[in-house]
Amino acid sequence: MEIAAEVLRDIEMLFAERMFLWNVVFAVFIVFFQRRDPRGVWAWLLLLYFIPVLGFVFYLLFGQDMRKRKMFRMKELEDQLNVAIRRQEHRLKAMRIEDLDAEIQEYKDLILYNLDTAGAMLSADNDIDIFRTGSEKFEALLEDLKKAEHFINIQYYIIRNDELFGRIREVLRKKAAEGVEVRVLFDAMGCRAVSRNMWKELRGEGILVAEFFPAILGRLQLRINYRNHRKIVVIDNKVAYVGGFNVGREYLGLHKKFGHWRDTHLRIAGGAVVSLQMRFIMDWNYAAGENLLQNPRMFVEAASGKSENCKMQIISSGPDHTAQPVRDNYLRLIAGARHSIYIQTPYFIPDESIFNALLLAARSGISVNIMIPCKPDHLFVYWATYSYVGDMVAAGANCYTYNDGFLHSKGLVVDGEVLCYGTANMDIRSFALNFEVNATVYDRKKALEMESCFKEDLKVCRQITVEFYAGRGILVRVKEQICRLLSPLL
Repeated sequence: MEIAAEVLRDIEMLFAERMFLWNVVFAVFIVFFQRRDPRGVWAWLLLLYFIPVLGFVFYLLFGQDMRKRKMFRMKELEDQLNVAIRRQEHRLKAMRIEDLDAEIQEYKDLILYNLDTAGAMLSADNDIDIFRTGSEKFEALLEDLKKAEHFINIQYYIIRNDELFGRIREVLRKKAAEGVEVRVLFDAMGCRAVSRNMWKELRGEGILVAEFFPAILGRLQLRINYRNHRKIVVIDNKVAYVGGFNVGREYLGLHKKFGHWRDTHLRIAGGAVVSLQMRFIMDWNYAAGENLLQNPRMFVEAASGKSENCKMQIISSGPDHTAQPVRDNYLRLIAGARHSIYIQTPYFIPDESIFNALLLAARSGISVNIMIPCKPDHLFVYWATYSYVGDMVAAGANCYTYNDGFLHSKGLVVDGEVLCYGTANMDIRSFALNFEVNATVYDRKKALEMESCFKEDLKVCRQITVEFYAGRGILVRVKEQICRLLSPLL
């Protein structure tokens, strides 16, 4: 018995020594071989030190992938080639921004920056419809799908095999039978609960399907990072959709836990449709190994908007970029605000530059308004969000919780002149780890419309005042502190 106990102790000591060694190896790798935010470095080091076994597992799941550059090298080269082509083609046009109306003169530098770093063309012939509920968005989408003549390109982070997708699938099946090219691109993590049989059935119905960053072994998805969080639909280059809604019954407000689902989605007709089409093509080429740039049906002439002439840039970013165009676009808009900033986001975990810009704006007398959900869908993220909101309240910002279901809307409005909405949350994950796409609209009418939507939502919000925040319980304070410490990893 004593011998067995001694052997067990030896095994435990050996295991502890090995874990200590691995912790040292990963600590050295994190500090010396990865370009990380110092806050992220310290968070990982603390996690490895205090929770050596689970910390090691968490690093494998959430940490920087040592093969990242290799994984996305081909995708990065494709995107750079596409950006270079568009940059050369549109640089001269960009120099004529002065010829446009004075409404966007203040944003000339931002427009040129977005063009240079993200290949974001400025189009000035767009009509935009803003949807705030899933029922409105998907009814409009179904009608547009039924009118398709050449192609339908669909890309979502989450697609559920439920009644909503059943309706969409029926239209896609009929269109494929009519000879329309139908493509569906999904993210492996977002759709991990969907049976492989469904995708096989879609292919059998003539629908082309591709999976972004598939799992290594069946449904075993070890990579939380580098997910394709974009939601794009392009139909015949005539109309495109981009925004926060995925495909599932919860986005219609039919989930008991979340109730009413408040989100924002844009329907676009005009030159910006081509930008979303190119974004889809680059993602499809990477995931499917098919070069859609050689497919003439993908380049049928785009239809211009008929009446509104909204000026717009489509900004995309991801871990295959060396810069962070979505983050930088947010930062420039916040830093340039003169009167007001309205932000809606389900997750508010800004990096240091965004956070300091918002604090400076609030302390400078600019009306900074931030709306978050009243309930979490990811607990750690929610309590980290609440912590950052507390600092904003102390700085003089107006912060609110949306109490009529779940708020999933993602974007901001600045000075009633420009809006930026799409798939990117106001958090580090969206800025650096996910593939995202946003629409920046330089149009006073649409900006004021979005600002009015924010103010309408205030009717079902509760303001987080200094007194209310100070009155939170000890348990909430502990949750905030722990999650704030881990926020660079979330």
